[in-house]
Amino acid sequence: MKTKNLPITSVIMASYNSERFIADAIQSVLDQSLTNWELLICDDASTDKSWDIIQSFAKQNTRIKPLRLANNSGAAIARNTAIEQARGRYIAFLDSDDLWFPDKLKKQLGFMQDKNIVLSYSSYSVISEDGGGTGRIITPPTQLSYKDMLKSNQIGCLTAIYDSRLMGKVMMPLIRKRQDYGLWLSILKQGHIAQGMPDILATYRNRSGSISSNKFEMLKYHWTLYRHVEGLGRIRSAYYLMWNIIRKLTS
Repeated sequence: MKTKNLPITSVIMASYNSERFIADAIQSVLDQSLTNWELLICDDASTDKSWDIIQSFAKQNTRIKPLRLANNSGAAIARNTAIEQARGRYIAFLDSDDLWFPDKLKKQLGFMQDKNIVLSYSSYSVISEDGGGTGRIITPPTQLSYKDMLKSNQIGCLTAIYDSRLMGKVMMPLIRKRQDYGLWLSILKQGHIAQGMPDILATYRNRSGSISSNKFEMLKYHWTLYRHVEGLGRIRSAYYLMWNIIRKLTS
């Protein structure tokens, strides 16, 4: 894999009341073996010490670009604000409570460059809210089409990277949840195939009480995505929603 002289990668991170975890998330970017990156952190009007922590890191490293919304507006607007400011060819995502392994960017960008990939992702491990190991590994398929992804979101946001030179900047739909899912669909809908790596390159923190931890609560957000973002009819939306239910029950 060729990783020398890779174009800059813009890492997109949204933050809202993340003081417990955001320092570790930022540090996992700082620990990357590939150093040609910028980290854009958009704080969504946090009421805890998140913004202070972000500013502290930014003062120590000029590659960290702090942004802040005046009013709490949701993760989609926070992420899109960061994407708009991004200078990099590659757009990567890391949530403020998740972690990257040190060779994440080096391995994945080399993979993308070698195969001229538009959208890539990888396997990832799962930890509990307090950081304890769960032994769970998420290993998605090696390729995903638009139709594959309609059946369920199999790309972990913390592992995804897209090439803005090939795609242009793609924004997230302005919905409360499943914004990342909507972004992957908008890329794949154009006929592209997402390519995955079996390597475990990131760690997802499973937080209790979050909307994303409630599998059935998420189904209504899938319905909104299918009907109002993808523009699918009721029958097709119900069909793909059933696929999501099956996947959730068997995962």
